[in-house]
Amino acid sequence: MWESIFLTLVATAGNNIGKVLQKKGTVILPPLSFKLKVIRTYAVNKLWVMGFLMDIGGALLMLRALSLAPVSVIQPVSGCGLAILSIFSHFYLHEVMNIIDWMGITLAGIGTIGVGAGGEEQESSEVSILQLPWLAFIVMIVFVLLNGWLRIYKRQRREQELMEYEVVEEIIYGLESGILFGMASVISKMGFVFVEQGFSKMSIPLCVSISICCSGTGFYYQTRGLKHGRAIVISTCAAVASIVTGVLAGMLALGEQLPSAPTARLAVLLGWLFIMMGVILLVSSTKLMRHLPWPLRNLIPSGVARNFSLRRTGSHRVKDPSPSAVIPAATLHHLITTASKEKA
Repeated sequence: MWESIFLTLVATAGNNIGKVLQKKGTVILPPLSFKLKVIRTYAVNKLWVMGFLMDIGGALLMLRALSLAPVSVIQPVSGCGLAILSIFSHFYLHEVMNIIDWMGITLAGIGTIGVGAGGEEQESSEVSILQLPWLAFIVMIVFVLLNGWLRIYKRQRREQELMEYEVVEEIIYGLESGILFGMASVISKMGFVFVEQGFSKMSIPLCVSISICCSGTGFYYQTRGLKHGRAIVISTCAAVASIVTGVLAGMLALGEQLPSAPTARLAVLLGWLFIMMGVILLVSSTKLMRHLPWPLRNLIPSGVARNFSLRRTGSHRVKDPSPSAVIPAATLHHLITTASKEKA
């Protein structure tokens, strides 16, 4: 169990850090296209190539982790990617983090330990073919309800001639993308479980292909939401929905169960809760800092205060298609200033 958790942490670190390195590399590069000259420019950029390889390597390690452990363990632990990204940004990009960031990282770390400690007793999963249609039906019903709810709010916004997105629309887009991201992990796991049960080895590439389609559709929904909505709301809903979907779908479709021992069961449940709380704090730390009373803000060290003011001046609508790679405004500010120095 600990091996799979370690692989998951390394994989999600590769995904998130790789995206930051690619973002940093593309600042001085032209928009990506299929022109040979542009492709050659990207290929010779060491920073972008390093980030791309780390991103691909993380995806492969995630598949390996899914082959070793239940998706109800892997999916929550993968939510710690934002904590790893924050630590990397702090030491590599010299971004000063506020106290809420550190609280989120601590909760995510404690939650990971809890999931690992309680997950030792989880049994191997088995796919119930009869439950798969029910799972697909439930997901379809949820999407029909969410899209119907979304259409109602869009019509009301058009009738009232409002330009800004309603918070409900942002939540719906986040939930839809998060559900698809969670289902992508479950479908990938199904391929390995099918092979263990004696099905053809082609089940793995087939399920991985379907998983990629789910992830791509999730990116589409999240990109639509991020076009006009707030990244904080959409990314938070996507991260939480991805964890909850992975856990529930893993238990329903793959037969995964909570540990039988009460102590281990409590450790896993608290671990899930702490990881989700940590992710929420990391994504919304800047927003929460704005609502802190002034006496409490004055107790924060000057370095963190500078970071808070820097984040306030930066853009608070980060349009990144990946829920696990939400780059804070201070990080983007560092990337922009670095690019200007390199051009000079």
